[in-house]
Amino acid sequence: MYKNFISAAAVLLSFCLCQAENNPTKTSQSETGIEGAILMSPAHGGPIREGMSDSKPLARAKFVVGRAGETKPVASFVTDEKGNFRVSLPPGHYSVTREGGKRGIGSFGPFDVEVGAGKITSVQWHCDSGMR
Repeated sequence: MYKNFISAAAVLLSFCLCQAENNPTKTSQSETGIEGAILMSPAHGGPIREGMSDSKPLARAKFVVGRAGETKPVASFVTDEKGNFRVSLPPGHYSVTREGGKRGIGSFGPFDVEVGAGKITSVQWHCDSGMR
């Protein structure tokens, strides 16, 4: 009986391994794109205060991603409450700007980034709030 159990377990293990080889899942190693944080500074008017950060996360801001030299966006993302984001993109050169490209006080890009094959490119971008 013990011999039958081991034989059955070996067959089941072989089946599982074969299924895994025939049905590969997408791993994070094959994913490409951009991830990171977007910060804004100065965070408050007036002089920089000792012990206080002069930047803060740019929360819940929508950005569009376009291929360099093209006008049509290929993707978009919204930063979370901590200014973090992640967007999947194929390898290539991209330009990232805040949606709507508001004119006036402040500067929110464009940010140029190169996405390499087989990796997520990490960035930290800083926007100018326009406060002085």
